[in-house]
Amino acid sequence: MGEHWAVIGAGMAGLAAARRLNAAGLAVTVFEKSRGLGGRMATRRAGGFRFDHGAQYFTARGERFLSLVETLSAEGLVGRWGEDHVGMPGMSAPARVLAPQATVVGECTVSSLTGGAHGWSVSTADGPAATEGNGTFAGVIVAVPAPQAAPLLASAGCSWDGAARATYAPCWALMLGFPARTTLSQDRLRPGDAAIAWIARDSSKPGRDASGDAIVVHATPAWSREHLEETPEQAAAALLARFRELTGETAEPGFAAAHRWRYALVEQPAGAPFFWDPAARLGACGDWCIGPRVEAAFDSGDSLAGAILGSNPAR
Repeated sequence: MGEHWAVIGAGMAGLAAARRLNAAGLAVTVFEKSRGLGGRMATRRAGGFRFDHGAQYFTARGERFLSLVETLSAEGLVGRWGEDHVGMPGMSAPARVLAPQATVVGECTVSSLTGGAHGWSVSTADGPAATEGNGTFAGVIVAVPAPQAAPLLASAGCSWDGAARATYAPCWALMLGFPARTTLSQDRLRPGDAAIAWIARDSSKPGRDASGDAIVVHATPAWSREHLEETPEQAAAALLARFRELTGETAEPGFAAAHRWRYALVEQPAGAPFFWDPAARLGACGDWCIGPRVEAAFDSGDSLAGAILGSNPAR
């Protein structure tokens, strides 16, 4: 087909869309504001530890996503953690191989989209992104959180009520690295606390180093909202204190740091699997279209690519 498409965002939705377009013979350039791939399927290496500080695991129910998970499992990139699936050796592992034919432009924050006589142009605050094909993209897929997608669509002269409807809860994530095993009674805990929603021993997951303990603590949406603008140091200190109170753990971590996910958990989805304007050749996708699951992000991006290719009816 010979077309060259731009995808904004290298999370699961964007990579799923790029994967399907690549499979149909289209060229794809993916623009990502961070250095890594996977979005909230993130893995952070620090202090000699590996932390899944975003999505902790995922489920697989639909036929297309199940097929992908089975392929990744056979390649040693996905394993079982109880009844759930995790990336190996970290949650970001599947993202790194999802769209191998795509060109990835990292550390590039896209601020606007402009259509022209020869195609679409992708720009940052410093002007058009200096990458091959920019200015002649056949179409653009916006695969970032809804509050970031809406202004990008607007810059392109498009709007979608679904992007305005979708809302997120934030989440502070605390990463704790202990050189020896802790006294945690379970590998994952939902303590029902006002401050802490989730405690996981990441080092219990398959493919991880189990010589010490890498522990991830997720704050509740309410606590995260209340403390959203605190510094990472302040959030880490408060969550570590509460972690000790809940677990009785007295060992001193060799590493402790907090990360703020401003758009962590979809609370109100858009109510449609994706947005697609065939006249403008502009689309948007993400878990925020369907619901707060990794599979939902995959389904949204994959379905949008299907609509672009004509295998699904366009919106």
